[in-house]
Amino acid sequence: MAGKPVRPVNAIDQTRRMLSLVTYLRERPGARVEDVARAFGITEDELVSDLDVLPMCGTSFRGGDLLDIDTDGERIWWHNPAALGADAAEPLRLAADEATALLVAARAVATLPGLRESDRQALLRATAKVETSAGEAAGASSRLSVTFESEGGVFADVDRAISERRRLWIRYYSPARDEVTEREIDPIRLVSVGHTYVEAWCRRSEARRTFRLDRVAEIRILDEPSAPPEVELRDLSEGLVQPAAEDPEVVVEVGPGGRWVAEYYPHDSADELPDGGLRITLRTPDPASLRRLALRLGRDGRIVSPAALADSARQAAREALAAYDGIEAAGARDGAESVSGAGARPGTGAADGQHDRQERAL
Repeated sequence: MAGKPVRPVNAIDQTRRMLSLVTYLRERPGARVEDVARAFGITEDELVSDLDVLPMCGTSFRGGDLLDIDTDGERIWWHNPAALGADAAEPLRLAADEATALLVAARAVATLPGLRESDRQALLRATAKVETSAGEAAGASSRLSVTFESEGGVFADVDRAISERRRLWIRYYSPARDEVTEREIDPIRLVSVGHTYVEAWCRRSEARRTFRLDRVAEIRILDEPSAPPEVELRDLSEGLVQPAAEDPEVVVEVGPGGRWVAEYYPHDSADELPDGGLRITLRTPDPASLRRLALRLGRDGRIVSPAALADSARQAAREALAAYDGIEAAGARDGAESVSGAGARPGTGAADGQHDRQERAL
């Protein structure tokens, strides 16, 4: 579908848009996708993404109460608009477990650092109303509490920075390089694809980057305004990692035990090998990150090209195995001191075999 650059949005903006979308669609049966997208100032892909969520909303989780909205790509059809009619829905009644879950979650969210005070007060007022309406069912919630790990605070700060259009300073751990870096980013949006990420314009690399929230070691909201360049938001329905045509090419050969790589990594081709393995050609903006894949594969795979990356993977394997050999040698010496006449030679056995297999594989 056609897309265009749009301003950054956060979860609250998206929720408001979707609530308005319900009213808009109810008054316009068979509305055209391009017209609705234009009216809300979003891309057609974003609109379709919203439409994928709306069928999970309704006055209850019973089938007839959920919104029956779909699209054929050109027009949008709402098959049960009466589901939100004044006479259709029964008065809301929360079961004891529903009231407990809602109250515990609301109290936990109210403690998040970085939450705007106006939002916190609104949430507390809503919580008090739920407590009153739930009656005795609310009693169990007072005996439960939830504490968010650090990601919760990071999420709140990122969401606030997007809403207030302010720049962020972060200390970020990159497992591919095993290092922590400091950088300033202009956040664009929060996305959830397995984990929660912030898509942002990184001022250190002057490029769009995606950061996983649970890898943010420290975060601060800066006074400087956020001003990311206008970029077309990516369609993440196919996953977070979507290599570009200009990314470097890497060739990996795997044995039968490594065929899973073709299922988990986007690739250009996967050719069968005589031994039942695959020769996989893929692209990645950061080839060095595949060293970890090579170490994980062990004897079940190896990097073929580029040559520099293959050499780097072999060196990483040698260093890892040398560290294990050092531990084993120390253990053997300790054993020789405590067991008189021990005839075992240090460095023999399964570990040596694994060492040889890893060397051959890489």
